[in-house]
Amino acid sequence: MENKDFRMVAKTMFGLEDVLVKELEALGAKNIEKLNRAVGFDGDMILLYKANYLLRTAVSILKPLYSFEANNEQELYDNVYKYKWEKLINSDGTLFIEPVVYSTIFTHSLYASQKTKDAICDKLRKMFSQRPTMTRDNPDIILNLHIHENQVTISLNSSGESLYKRNYRVAVESAPMNEVVAAGLIQLSGWEKDCNFFDPMCGSGTLLIEAAMFAYNIPAQYYRRDFAFTKWSDFSMPDWKRVREKADREMGDFDYEIWGSDISGQAIKTAQENINNAKLHKDIQIFRNDIQDQDLPEGKTLIISNPPYGERLEVDDIFDLYETIGRVFKNKYSGNTAWLISSDFEAFKYVGLRPSRRITVYNSNLECKFCKYDLYEGSKKAKKQNPEANLPE
Repeated sequence: MENKDFRMVAKTMFGLEDVLVKELEALGAKNIEKLNRAVGFDGDMILLYKANYLLRTAVSILKPLYSFEANNEQELYDNVYKYKWEKLINSDGTLFIEPVVYSTIFTHSLYASQKTKDAICDKLRKMFSQRPTMTRDNPDIILNLHIHENQVTISLNSSGESLYKRNYRVAVESAPMNEVVAAGLIQLSGWEKDCNFFDPMCGSGTLLIEAAMFAYNIPAQYYRRDFAFTKWSDFSMPDWKRVREKADREMGDFDYEIWGSDISGQAIKTAQENINNAKLHKDIQIFRNDIQDQDLPEGKTLIISNPPYGERLEVDDIFDLYETIGRVFKNKYSGNTAWLISSDFEAFKYVGLRPSRRITVYNSNLECKFCKYDLYEGSKKAKKQNPEANLPE
């Protein structure tokens, strides 16, 4: 098939835009532009396939169709109606519209979506005496309707379900971490697969699995085959197959350990189910232990963890937990680097160690700080600081 470049937008989570830029650069994307929770870029259909299959920090890949201004609902309807939908959507097909609306003009996203649907269906009904069926269940075409004040952009969603749904997770604990966020934290940490990886409060095992996928160069969507673009009229199965096969051939070895632990037996059971489903049971070791009793694997180790925090989990004494984490970091894990993510900024004070770096990210809809701790050898360098100095900025 003929492959011409076109504009695309990869959506992501707040705080992961720079990571996504680097991923797109590695794929050979052109004219990369960092946006708010998204990155714009140019490429062909091959790159669209690669972006969906390989990007670890993208939530979806959109192909913008057209943009216009609309200052009221009639202008929205009229502009949508003008588009040549007959070239894109079968009148007897299925369709779903996902609205993303930030506007003082269009204050109800579902209503804006309804007007867009009406315009498309009315046009196709007039031309073919039938209209497409609206459905969430595996539609032929998914349209992304983005409205910012009076600026409207309609795009094709090439991904379908969000790309954080990797399809390896069969069970979850309470407050599971989004897979895209987990992959993004690993990239933000600067880990270069040159040492062990450890999560002492591993929960469902998402950070462990994403770390293993990165370490062994397993494609982000290796466990998933359902993408919206496979229903497009210009979809090429041979090209898609070649993209997957080339990426799969590039999976490699990893010379270090990936360990996880958790005090909860149920969490360990859940994590093991997910690890087994990802067929990574030989590559990830997990232990049921309190963080105070859990040793590190031998050798240099990167520690990343998502400890409980008040908005998401009930903890008897959240401050005591964070104080324990800091004590273990100082006394047992010195000589390594640790990162913690939390939305409880007050609890961060009780770690008692001054973070050398703080990054704002979002886990679901919670604003979080991702804090780095350089755990120097020796008690003098790792000693507790004034708690008031440790609140993330």
